[in-house]
Amino acid sequence: MDPRLVRARPESERPYAPGESEFRTDLERIRFSQSFSRLAEVTQVVSAGATNGVVHNRLTHTIKVTAVARAIAVRLLRSEDRELLRDLGGLDHVVVQAAANAHDLGHPPFGHLGERALDRLARERFGLADGFEGNAQTFRILTELEVHGPGDEGLNLTAAVRAAVLKYPWARTHWPEPHPTGWPVPPRGAGHGRGGTGAAKFSTYLIDLPEMRDALAASPGLPPGRQTLECSVMDLADDIAYSLHDVEDFHRSGVLQFSPVSSEFRSWEADLEVFDGLSDRRLVQMDRTPGAGLERLRRRLRTRDAWMFDEATFAAAVATVGDEFVDGVLAVPYDGSMVSDRAISGFTSRWIDHLVTSVTPAPDPDVRSGYVQMTGRAWHEVQVLKFVNTYFILERPDLAMLQRGQERTIEQLVTGFDDWLSDPTDAFRAPRRLVDLVNAAAYGYERLVRDHPDQLDDRTTDADLARMARGRGIADFVSGLTDAQAVAFAARLTGGSGLLWTSGAL
Repeated sequence: MDPRLVRARPESERPYAPGESEFRTDLERIRFSQSFSRLAEVTQVVSAGATNGVVHNRLTHTIKVTAVARAIAVRLLRSEDRELLRDLGGLDHVVVQAAANAHDLGHPPFGHLGERALDRLARERFGLADGFEGNAQTFRILTELEVHGPGDEGLNLTAAVRAAVLKYPWARTHWPEPHPTGWPVPPRGAGHGRGGTGAAKFSTYLIDLPEMRDALAASPGLPPGRQTLECSVMDLADDIAYSLHDVEDFHRSGVLQFSPVSSEFRSWEADLEVFDGLSDRRLVQMDRTPGAGLERLRRRLRTRDAWMFDEATFAAAVATVGDEFVDGVLAVPYDGSMVSDRAISGFTSRWIDHLVTSVTPAPDPDVRSGYVQMTGRAWHEVQVLKFVNTYFILERPDLAMLQRGQERTIEQLVTGFDDWLSDPTDAFRAPRRLVDLVNAAAYGYERLVRDHPDQLDDRTTDADLARMARGRGIADFVSGLTDAQAVAFAARLTGGSGLLWTSGAL
């Protein structure tokens, strides 16, 4: 059998009709999972009620990433590079779609803010060295936490699909050896993360590492730390979709204003020589001075991504985004008319086509890239578009205030459930799924102690393992809530008002 078809666990019956792709079965299992449905009520950047406009949530983002990923894969398969694609491990557009559908399943309530809060609490409160990470949580959901049917753990997906979600195919620490954080040039995401140890991004927790190694074993020629070809397509599609639909959201909402964005672009272009002569310290002191943000981006890309960065191409990207998005879209305020809808929708459609057609195979990629790449021009344009979203939306003080409140909600949930499970007279009434998740994590750590004790601190006691299992189980439970559930559960745990009787959510 093709090793890419090997499932995580044997099944007593074939779950697909004769002649039907096993990868299609995987795709439908993901789409019919509870974790996938939940994405409709999980924040992408801000919740739907935070603005007057309609904004993306995790589900609509996922749908668009899947569409872009499929377009890239189909275009590559129709090119003259099919033999090269086989040499790079194989490309199946259904595998790419399945990975795109799954890629954000592990995101907790409130977007990346919730991820940071859970990571801090997991490390500081429960001693979990690998904390919490959305990509690792995605892999844990697919292979352990989702329930496909009686007796099943995880969705029992093929090796190809499990490998295709591994955007950062390493653990936070220990694997592979040498660990990517110590490489002369670390892969993208493998720089030191929060807490100062281990990788910033990673795709498995230590208790799930055997599942990752099993999935990657089906691609024996894949170098350590390298995404599969199908994963690279999905990852690039995620970048393309993200770079466009968030600026679209906030233009429609009236939050992204022409004047400050235009001032930033035109000031940098007009004073490029002046900015180039400034010291890094002086540039930091300039804070939000028009043009300073783009200059800081230029220097960051030049340092971090020298494999692709080019001065002239960056300047051209600033000019192109300035002309087509800033002057071509933002200059006309969005008023809900069909004319303004056509302007922003036309821009998004043209640019998706432009970016998708820029993608080509890369048989010998840089360590910070993958087996597919955009052209240098398109890559720089995506960095500039992402800058607009980061600088003018994500760094807003009003958004930061909202997020600090959401972080407090996550903390109330984690501490509240921990205190509940510590209560000897009332722990038996804790949510049943929470108890199941703590028990599943305890089994995982028992297996880790049995099979790989070297991956734990020598001073780890049985009490430490129990705390780690509780922490992992609580993180699994909280990260599986919707935004609304997180708010409601926190209110109940702190004695606030809220809906009491539910339809089995606990």
